[in-house]
Amino acid sequence: MRTLLLGFALTAAALHAQDEGVWQGYDGEWQHVSKQLVELAEAIPAAKYSWRPGPGVRSVSEVYMHIAMADFYLLSVTGPKMPAGMTSPELEKTVTSKPEVIDWLKRSLAAVKTAHLAVTPADLQRKVKIAGRDATVDGMYLRIIIHANEHMGQLVAYARMNGIVPPWSQPSK
Repeated sequence: MRTLLLGFALTAAALHAQDEGVWQGYDGEWQHVSKQLVELAEAIPAAKYSWRPGPGVRSVSEVYMHIAMADFYLLSVTGPKMPAGMTSPELEKTVTSKPEVIDWLKRSLAAVKTAHLAVTPADLQRKVKIAGRDATVDGMYLRIIIHANEHMGQLVAYARMNGIVPPWSQPSK
């Protein structure tokens, strides 16, 4: 039993050292998913940004833009304003070049990080309305991180379907 517990402890320590941010609360988890989203976006060739697994399903660029737009929208429910350039719900379909998509993604991830670092425990309990329902600022941040991780899984599947190994999954050299 001690050997088993020691094995779990060593595995957890190795994973922690490898995956900066994991198990470090919201900000650490946000850092982790943000890093992976950007690394994968950069690893996917520009020619694959228009790839989609089937008709009517979001393309690679559309998934990344969906994440960015959702980050900004959900964050706006908590107080920060939408960026000036986010003027149309069609951006998901019109912003398709890899550099532009990555720029929007990085901006949205940074906006969430900056806003969350500024909130106080009292701010987190503040009531907000979304889609006619009551929520809290804390609940909005939870939705943001869950949404990012949900689409991270989708993007990993997209990448693997195209023969792309996520950078963090590649064997050490």
